[in-house]
Amino acid sequence: MADASGAGPSGRDPFDGREPTSHERMSGVPWDASYTQGPAPWDLGRPQPAIVRLAEAGAFCGPVLDAGCGTGENALHVASLGVEVLGVDVAPTAIAEARTKAAARGSGAQGATARFEVGDAFDLAVLGRRFATVLDCGMFHTCDADERPRYVASLAVATERGGTLHVLCLGDEGEDVGPHPVSRGELRAAFAPATGWEVVRIVEERIETRFHGPDGAPGWLATVRRL
Repeated sequence: MADASGAGPSGRDPFDGREPTSHERMSGVPWDASYTQGPAPWDLGRPQPAIVRLAEAGAFCGPVLDAGCGTGENALHVASLGVEVLGVDVAPTAIAEARTKAAARGSGAQGATARFEVGDAFDLAVLGRRFATVLDCGMFHTCDADERPRYVASLAVATERGGTLHVLCLGDEGEDVGPHPVSRGELRAAFAPATGWEVVRIVEERIETRFHGPDGAPGWLATVRRL
């Protein structure tokens, strides 16, 4: 485990030269620890029901980017329906597990595949490409107020003009809210037209975790269009 300075037992930088996120600074360990010491609270071993419903409604037009993909369940589900998906996560352990799952499950409909790469959601420009649809399942609500502009700008660089971003995040309305709850107003402010985005709709959703009951935690599902 890292100490308060973020250095591991061997003195190696556990953040591999990147700036730690607010969550990592608070916990003192990198995101990867959620998987090496897991299971992670959000890792259900299956896709989020809200994402399954989105996929069944045809909400994912390829190519798709899953930013903060974890162990890949959402990306693999979308790919199984015939859409090419790239999953990116800063946690190497999560990416290794996602690749193992992808190899075991093979290609999806019409040969579509899900690929996985270690990458920083705050620096998606390094991918060198843009996507028609981007998925954020549980990433936005981990960003503090200072991080949101940088994250939103990173998403914009990776999204085609006219493309769609789906954000599933913890909400602040209802009982048994999860950590880092977000309000509707905060979503609208983060994705205001001045940032290159337009919020199309925000609807109530439930997010399943390992900590909440069968009904999950209150959340929001935002559909956002890239201007």
